[in-house]
Amino acid sequence: MDPVLTSHIREPNGHTLEAYLRRGGYSGLRKALSLPPGEVIEMVKASGLRGRGGAGFPTGMKWQFVPKDSPKPKYLCCNADESEPGTFKDHVLMERNPHLLLEGCAIGCHAIGAKVAYIYIRGEFYHVQRVLEAAIEEARAAGFLGRDILGSGFDCEIYVHRGAGAYEAGEESALLESLEGKRAQPRIRPPFPAVVGLYGCPTAINNVETLCNVPLILTHGPEWFASLGPEKNGGPKLYCISGHVEKPGVYEASMHVTLRELIYGYAGGIRGGRALKAVITGGSSTPVILPGQIDAQASFDGLLKAGSMLGSAAIIVMDDTTCMVWLAENLLHFYRHESCGKCTPCREGTDWLLKILHRIEAGDGSMRDIDLLLSVSRNIGGKTLCPFGDAAIAPVVSTIQHFRHEYEAHVREGRCTCPAEWREMGNRGPGARA
Repeated sequence: MDPVLTSHIREPNGHTLEAYLRRGGYSGLRKALSLPPGEVIEMVKASGLRGRGGAGFPTGMKWQFVPKDSPKPKYLCCNADESEPGTFKDHVLMERNPHLLLEGCAIGCHAIGAKVAYIYIRGEFYHVQRVLEAAIEEARAAGFLGRDILGSGFDCEIYVHRGAGAYEAGEESALLESLEGKRAQPRIRPPFPAVVGLYGCPTAINNVETLCNVPLILTHGPEWFASLGPEKNGGPKLYCISGHVEKPGVYEASMHVTLRELIYGYAGGIRGGRALKAVITGGSSTPVILPGQIDAQASFDGLLKAGSMLGSAAIIVMDDTTCMVWLAENLLHFYRHESCGKCTPCREGTDWLLKILHRIEAGDGSMRDIDLLLSVSRNIGGKTLCPFGDAAIAPVVSTIQHFRHEYEAHVREGRCTCPAEWREMGNRGPGARA
């Protein structure tokens, strides 16, 4: 399919309001404001748009959960934290096509009855914050934000809130805590954010890419959007491809595309002509899959059938030089550091996992340690307030499932058994240790 979300990102000054209006920008907002809010929600539901942040929950249904008769103010929160390792699609949209996001936020506010939207941006994205705030000023001056937008009587303001760089702030209830000035830790649910969210008020929380698709639905219609992909997996999709490929980057395709097409077509194949060893399909929190599974569709349902998840569509490609024990150790270093500390299984368990992995990787492990890793993982998975615990154990469980022989080789030989040519690089080549 021809790019839709990213068709103009390389144009000089393509991020400006002038360029956006030349491309038909804000026509979706004009149409939305001519319709009752409930009809806008029905259009989004009919399109089949699913959340692009990881869970894949139907967006229209999420908006419908926001109570219409609540006397409290309502809020829309855009999750622009994007801290999942391997994920870099949302900041491309915000940096190169910010008005598309602002238009999506305004339409979402109209649909749920909110007058204020917050874009919660990752702390490290200071340069993106400046682009967004400049775009907000442009939109407000042109009458697309503020009071009485386009003479409709609808008021909407959008504010950018920069977080402090915590991975956990990407979890929706932790994001709300951070927005309220508290530590980014998950809330106990129920109640759910749709009913008791920001400042105790009804709140819808959507990912950047999700909201960027909303104006397309209003402009081209839900049938057009649904036709772009498989059933229940419609619309354009952005894929972040990194690792051992010739052309890493953000690529746009329909979810008809397979992992093989993304890796060997869009990204130019494995770097240096080496053999493919494994693929992380949706960011570091999703299980790895093997070369024999890459003909699966890169869709929510297709990758679920393959034993993994689409997640944030962060595809990390690994060639045959990659040590899977090191991979798990490296990712557990990240998860231990990023645990918010609220839940004991996660706070203590990630530290235990990292210590065991370090012992095995250093050549000091025992065969019992491999089963101990699985035992600790079982005591973390499904036992935390948010999905962080399940994410943290995914690298351990899936690498042991598919590459247990590498763990056993580390124990038997007391060393890494990756190809000799990689070891001769001083462990600073592909898959280099930190």
